[in-house]
Amino acid sequence: MQIQINTDHNIEGRKALVTYVSDVVANALTLFTGDITRVEVHLSDENGNNSGPNDSRCMMEARLEGRQPIAVTHQASSVEDAVGGASDKLARLIESTLGRHREKQAHRTDPPLSGPEAW
Repeated sequence: MQIQINTDHNIEGRKALVTYVSDVVANALTLFTGDITRVEVHLSDENGNNSGPNDSRCMMEARLEGRQPIAVTHQASSVEDAVGGASDKLARLIESTLGRHREKQAHRTDPPLSGPEAW
């Protein structure tokens, strides 16, 4: 699973921040690493130099194997809280998405292929 981190001009993309975000995302999505090809993280500060409640924004987009990308957004008072909230939301969304697909596959009613078609 590849993790790509982008920041706006108000957030410094320091190495420590990149390492922190990568670790949080990898830990939150550890159960789904085989299903995810890439996660894009976009960090922004909505108010620039002015501080305010919920001015840090984290948008995460996951690209699942063989599916359309899915995305979540979380706003918080700090970048760390925004990343944590977005990674939790993304993990729940992926679990729900994959769970629905696996449940659908388990309840298929079409007969299994037999004979030369099965090969």
